[in-house]
Amino acid sequence: MATSISMNIGIIGSGEMGSGLASKFIKLGHSVSIANSRGPASLKQLAGEIGAEAASVEESTKNKKVIIVAIPQKNVQDLPKNLFEQLPEDVVVIDTGNYYPNVRDGAIPALDQSGIDSLWVQEQLGIPVVKVFNSILATSLKDLGRPKGEKDRIALAVSGDNTKAKEVVFKLVDELGFDSFDIGTIAQSWKQQPGTSIYCRDIHLDELKKKVDAMGTEWSEMRTIIIGKRTTDETLMKVDYPAYLKGLQD
Repeated sequence: MATSISMNIGIIGSGEMGSGLASKFIKLGHSVSIANSRGPASLKQLAGEIGAEAASVEESTKNKKVIIVAIPQKNVQDLPKNLFEQLPEDVVVIDTGNYYPNVRDGAIPALDQSGIDSLWVQEQLGIPVVKVFNSILATSLKDLGRPKGEKDRIALAVSGDNTKAKEVVFKLVDELGFDSFDIGTIAQSWKQQPGTSIYCRDIHLDELKKKVDAMGTEWSEMRTIIIGKRTTDETLMKVDYPAYLKGLQD
């Protein structure tokens, strides 16, 4: 799981997923800047511990090959306007987010219209995004990576409109110790959202393919089922989070 080409990676978000990815990528030989809404001073200790550079949000997007947005959905609207406006075309922007209106984000009417999380994020940022790392728990990302070809290697769903950007993401996912499965365009990214049969399940590639195929291709046909399941899960999260986590393994 070693890397052959070092990349400059910027991560916006220092929570469990953002800091976990930063630590992993640094161990693989990449250079990582990490930012949050509180500013670089708040990140000095974390950055020092894992070998990252503490940066402002703006700095985390400069001279990077990959930029990862790992913040709650409600905070996407608070990012500086035009943050991604001057990016070179070959920069890959990753969205790891999930919409949880009942336990964290509050209702976002514009997102509720389409119901497709990353389609809304892409519109907010004004740049194509690749959705990945949203459908794996940070603990699984940290502990369950395996060498390529190993039995029961976990697979991660990837979606996005830019084929070249997805190829970069496939390589990063492989380096981290996971298989990739291309869901399709960002409009198809609903298949990896909370409430779906592949969300945070820690399943291997063949099983993930079967579950994705079973969902079909029409969001209009699956929307009520998936959002209903997400709402049920949010209720359980509030009252018994360990029970929710256990349910993901059943």
